[in-house]
Amino acid sequence: MPEGHTLHRFAQRHGRILDGHRVGVSSPQGRFAEGAARIDGAVVERTEAYGKHLFHRIEDHWLHIHLGLFGKFRDGPLPAPEPRGALRLRMTTEDHWIDLRGPTACELLVDDERAALLARLGPDPLRRDADPDAVLARLARSRAPIATLLMDQSVVAGIGNVYRAEILFRHRIDPYSPGRDLDAGVFALLWADLVTLMRAGVRSGRIVTTDPADREHPSGRVRRGEAHYVYRRTGLPCRRCGTPIATAVIAARNLFWCPACQA
Repeated sequence: MPEGHTLHRFAQRHGRILDGHRVGVSSPQGRFAEGAARIDGAVVERTEAYGKHLFHRIEDHWLHIHLGLFGKFRDGPLPAPEPRGALRLRMTTEDHWIDLRGPTACELLVDDERAALLARLGPDPLRRDADPDAVLARLARSRAPIATLLMDQSVVAGIGNVYRAEILFRHRIDPYSPGRDLDAGVFALLWADLVTLMRAGVRSGRIVTTDPADREHPSGRVRRGEAHYVYRRTGLPCRRCGTPIATAVIAARNLFWCPACQA
């Protein structure tokens, strides 16, 4: 599932393409036909992301999209290709098209419905209005493992499996330690680091968490096999201590960590 930086990249790109433009909206597949008809020909006022959710403000509605595991966007200059297969949504301006396939959610919301959805989400590290103190307060009340809490979108929005594993490694935190045991000073460093890493992900379109000193090739473009410390590196030596990377299932996803660095 795409993590928060990906949705913010889409928000930036879609904003450049759609904001201020009158859009043609259709649902070739038919599953969003009624909603598409309600906003077809309207002007997109703005586009924004919150966590793993994308919103387009179109007149009195919010077009809400959650990609889930299988959702994908494509776009390009007109003319648009012939619609094929399960194409849920197509939006066109005078010179561009955007296609959406396979999302978990593609729906129209009014203001109250959007507000109710956002109320269920924790702060998003990529938004300027994010309140890290609210995250710390949630952690401080919970005995659940920190690795579970970081994947809970009601605690912090936008973190997925990669950022979870990598940020815990970078701050030498035992993934099974209770949230309430996390020191406030350590959390402040973790949050600032997370914001930096996720903003870099927005800019580059990929998740890179390793420091140059921990890579075999410290200069130039980061190679795919050198981008992460622990994620999907089960059994490989830790980049810092040489201990084999461990894995286990927690919060329904594979967790990766170094048993020595994160003891």
